[in-house]
Amino acid sequence: MTTIQIFDPAMCCSTGVCGVDVDQALVNFSADVGMARDAGAQIERFNLAQQAQAFAENPTVKSFLDRSGQEALPLILVDGEIALAGRYPNRAELLRWAGVNAPATEAKPAGGCCAGSRCC
Repeated sequence: MTTIQIFDPAMCCSTGVCGVDVDQALVNFSADVGMARDAGAQIERFNLAQQAQAFAENPTVKSFLDRSGQEALPLILVDGEIALAGRYPNRAELLRWAGVNAPATEAKPAGGCCAGSRCC
């Protein structure tokens, strides 16, 4: 199975969705990671502030940081190879790299009407 590793910049908590100034992009990304995991994706996240050893022990990550600096994070590895740097992947990228399909969701008509509700 494909393994996706996300090396986050230093953040106050493991997801980066805490504190007073919550970054909506991180909220969305955390939701995408959860959805991808639910679909069977193998995803690991590492926070520079809390798991610095994981950065130092991975030769690819260490080399990347030596060359580009922590300002270039996040860094995403797919099976140990650099897939993306400098931004978080979108849902489609995560699913494609993991080789999984998005979970089926129930489609609702525009305007919130449900079949048989006579609101349409």
